[in-house]
Amino acid sequence: MEAAPRPSASLPRRAYGETPVELSVIGFGGIVIAHAEQRHANHVVAQAIERGVNYFDVAPTYGDAEIKLGPALEPYRKEVFLACKTTQRQRAGAEEEFNRSLERLRTDHFDLYQLHGLSDVKNDLDPVFEKGGVMDLLLERKRAGQIRFIGFSAHSVETALTALDRYDFDSVLFPVNFGCFYGGNFGPQVIQKARKQGAARLALKALALQQWKEGDPKREKYQKCWYEPITQPDLAAKSLRWTLSQPVTAAIPPGEEELFWLAVDIASTSIETAPGDAEELEVLARSLNVIFRAQETV
Repeated sequence: MEAAPRPSASLPRRAYGETPVELSVIGFGGIVIAHAEQRHANHVVAQAIERGVNYFDVAPTYGDAEIKLGPALEPYRKEVFLACKTTQRQRAGAEEEFNRSLERLRTDHFDLYQLHGLSDVKNDLDPVFEKGGVMDLLLERKRAGQIRFIGFSAHSVETALTALDRYDFDSVLFPVNFGCFYGGNFGPQVIQKARKQGAARLALKALALQQWKEGDPKREKYQKCWYEPITQPDLAAKSLRWTLSQPVTAAIPPGEEELFWLAVDIASTSIETAPGDAEELEVLARSLNVIFRAQETV
């Protein structure tokens, strides 16, 4: 019997868009260590770096994740790519939040700063670019060297495509999930446009299965997931490798520590899809109550 492949010492890396920067194909979502003891947070971050993770993503809205990540990441700051986000749409309020994030994360700059969770053009995107919008602050801080790249995360096809029309963003953080892709026509349009414009594609929800079923007992165990995650190792491997087979730089797993390490183990073993996997996932997608569907005609 052939032995199962063992994880390699380090994760593969890919170019961040059209830049010379290379990121680990698995990113570390700061929510993994939210509400953890500092000693444990330090250990998890050190272990992630030892496994080859150099891409860390966090936000002020992730509980105390910034507070825990700052000290844990401090010894390694010069070696990693640190991304942060803002849900603020106006400059007023965003400046104080930006400065607080720098202080909590014990850094003098962000490698990537993102507009967080763009879901609606009128309410989320339009205010960003209006007079007094947060974009003024981001451009100012980029000129000052406190932001290296500017990006956004979105959960709407229409909003993501419109954002790419409004500004030459460096990257898009967006769900790239087989279920949404095949079962909801959600994702291919954004990947195509971002790729055409030279914006890096960063993937969310690679290990999402579907909406939680009513009364699912697993929901208690995976409280950091608002959707049902893929926990079965074989399906998780197929799903994650499918996401990484798309033209993306990296994928950020769910916020549960167990699922983060599952993703690291999978990607450290192989990121190549097996023949027939895509077809199998496409069939499965038709039976799922997927977490996102494209409502727009695009």
